[in-house]
Amino acid sequence: MSAVFLVLGCVMALLSVGLGAFGAHALRTRIDEARLANYQTGVQYQMYHAIGLLITGLVLRIAAPNVLLDWAGWLFFAGIVLFSGSLYILSISGRKRWGMVTPFGGVAFIIAWGFLAWVSGHIV
Repeated sequence: MSAVFLVLGCVMALLSVGLGAFGAHALRTRIDEARLANYQTGVQYQMYHAIGLLITGLVLRIAAPNVLLDWAGWLFFAGIVLFSGSLYILSISGRKRWGMVTPFGGVAFIIAWGFLAWVSGHIV
């Protein structure tokens, strides 16, 4: 699983940089400030949690196999898709219903960080 989370973390970070550039250059003149701010929040949280995926992959390299670490990695990924993805769609489409999806991604992030903290505190 370590390699999976390391690759996913790198890909999510890569996409975050690309999506950030897209927002700064292509969307700036096409959507209003509030929607652009939502979009940028999605980009920031995607990068933060791509780093969480990378940390999870690295901890898996030094820790014994642990189901909570596996869950943490998948929850970071799911959180990116749900949280950041819903903000991208909401920002570009203007459909506010997508905002209902965002908190599910936030909860996934919180649980993932909790699992990572728990396991990291118990590595011998």
